[in-house]
Amino acid sequence: MTLTEPAPDTQSYTCPRCQDDVVEAWYGPCSSCRAQLRADQGGEAREIVQEDYVPKMNVTPNAVATKD
Repeated sequence: MTLTEPAPDTQSYTCPRCQDDVVEAWYGPCSSCRAQLRADQGGEAREIVQEDYVPKMNVTPNAVATKD
């Protein structure tokens, strides 16, 4: 199955989170559990800025030139 195909017919199953019998197209938490999870766990998206990678210098730049 690909994402471009239409959603499958609904199926009856027990919600793995609240143990209620539900009828949904996809297996997983039911609609009410998903709404509750979004309200409890969801947050605003934010951009994380990382510093540029600076490689570790194990050898000083001129150590090879001064080696006897």
